[in-house]
Amino acid sequence: MSFLRSFPPPGSAQGLRQQQPDTEAVLNGKDLGTGTLYIAESRLSWLDGSGLGFSLEYPTISLHAVSRDLNAYPREHLYVMVNAKFGEESKESVADEEEEDSDDDIEPIAEFRFVPSDKSALEALFTAMCECQALHPDPEDEDSDDYDGDEYDVEAHEQGQGDIPTFYTYEEGLSHLTAEGQATLERLEGMLSQSVSSQYNMAGVRTEDSMTDYEDGMEVDTTPTVAGQFEDADVDH
Repeated sequence: MSFLRSFPPPGSAQGLRQQQPDTEAVLNGKDLGTGTLYIAESRLSWLDGSGLGFSLEYPTISLHAVSRDLNAYPREHLYVMVNAKFGEESKESVADEEEEDSDDDIEPIAEFRFVPSDKSALEALFTAMCECQALHPDPEDEDSDDYDGDEYDVEAHEQGQGDIPTFYTYEEGLSHLTAEGQATLERLEGMLSQSVSSQYNMAGVRTEDSMTDYEDGMEVDTTPTVAGQFEDADVDH
């Protein structure tokens, strides 16, 4: 594989969390050989006996899991999905780049399987992966949590400083609506009125109230119910 290169194995300076020898690496179904898997805080690395290997940056790893499904793969392993292409696929992607302009939004995906000879080490490998990847949060997730609006400074307003937010009563709010907004409000109020009135209709007969008084003094709730409404419902305890 052309992407395999020689580099020193990560150590304590790179925050090495887990080292697993005698681990087979498989890329998209192609066996890369047997070597040592290194899970460090900086990156995930694998090196074979000759010192050739590869490293994966955590931000490019979209999924990792322990796979025990022997129908999907004959041996239990650590599965890692990466948003990148490696080896011959990377060469093909460069050669076909001009012909695939319409597929620019499709992210490349590579599947790695790390198969240790000692499958009891899988849980420790998975835990180390979780801890290290948590140190590299997705920048897009952080940006989505940012609030671009103005913050309300309680202390400043208590001291009479800063702008006080404007609040309107119902009547004042109506006066600030545009003609389109008023038309929308009237339409919603009409829909709400129809929804409420429909609750007091039973078998096509309109009643003044959902609670009907009968001559014997008994009150009967005529609010319609939907058959099977709560059948097969799961209740959390």
